Amino acid sequence: LTGARHAPHCATTVAQALGHNTSPIDDLLVFHIAFGKTVPDISYNAVANLGYAEVQFLAPVYAGDTISASTEIIGVKQNSNGKTGVVYVRSTARNQHDDVVLSWVRWVMINRLEMPNNRASVAIVPHLKSAVDVAQLAIPAFLKPTGLTTKHTGSDKFFNDYAVGDIINHPAGMTIDETDHTLATKLYQNTAQVHFDAMHMGKSRFGRRLVYGGQIISIARALSFEGMENVISIAAINAGSHTNPCFAGDTIYAKTIVLEKHVLRDDLGALTLRLIGIKNTLPASVDHTSTEPNPSIVLDLNYTVLMPIISA
Repeated sequence: LTGARHAPHCATTVAQALGHNTSPIDDLLVFHIAFGKTVPDISYNAVANLGYAEVQFLAPVYAGDTISASTEIIGVKQNSNGKTGVVYVRSTARNQHDDVVLSWVRWVMINRLEMPNNRASVAIVPHLKSAVDVAQLAIPAFLKPTGLTTKHTGSDKFFNDYAVGDIINHPAGMTIDETDHTLATKLYQNTAQVHFDAMHMGKSRFGRRLVYGGQIISIARALSFEGMENVISIAAINAGSHTNPCFAGDTIYAKTIVLEKHVLRDDLGALTLRLIGIKNTLPASVDHTSTEPNPSIVLDLNYTVLMPIISA
C-alpha cells in the first residue's frame, strides 16, 4: 500500500536473524488495523483526527494473530464555535492471547448535536506525557539487533553514525491516487465518512474526501527508508499532529530530524526522531524551525525507533 521497505517486515530471513520466528507485521499496519476497530464507536462522524500521544508498540504481531481493541473516553472539550468539540480517548489492542500489543491516545474533532437548551459541557482535558519514557520501551527478550546488517539494507549507517541535530531530506516523493487511499482505508476497516462518502464531504468546507491521516504517517515513514535504512522497529510515537489535510493528487515528501539518542544495551540504541510529512513541496525548501503555520506541512510526528549499535 505504501512501498514500505524496512527489512524485518519484508524478509523472513532478516526477521529470523533478529530473533523472530517469522516476519512481524509492519508496526504501522498493526496500528491501522487496531485504529480501524475504534472508528465505528469513536470517530465515524468525525470532522478530523487531530493528534496522537503515548503510543506504545508493546509486542510484535504476526500473520495469523487476531487483534481486538477497546477504548476509554478520557476527555471532552467543546470548541469556541459551539458547533464542534474534541474528544480524547485511550485505546488498547490485544492479541488472541490477551497480550497487549499496542496502546495509544488520540483526540478527534466531532460535530456537536444541536438540541434545545444545549449548554456547554465542562471541559476535561487529560494530562498527557510529552514523550514515552525510554525506560518503558518494550524490547523483545529474544531480539538480536546485530542480526540486521549492511548486506540486508544497503546502508552502513547504524546508531553511532547519527548525531542529534542531523537533518535528512529524504529524496523520494509519492503521489496519492484516489484508489490508493480508498483501498487502504477499506482494508483497515476505517469507516469514517470523511474518507468514503463523497456526497457527504461535498457539503463540507473541503468539498471532497480527506485522505486518512494514518496513511500519511505510513507514506512518510516509507519515504524515510532512504536515510534510515537500519531501523529495526518503531518503539513509540511520543506526539503527533495532522497539521493540514491531504487529498488525492497530493504528492508527499518527508524530512527527518534527529532529536535524541539513547543507549539501551551494548548492541541496541533508540533514536527519537521528528518526522515531517510535506505535500507538493520539496523537503529541503521547508523550514522546520519556523513557528509560523506552513500549509505544505501535513504531518509533524515525534517518534522513537530501535536501531543496532555496531561495535567498531
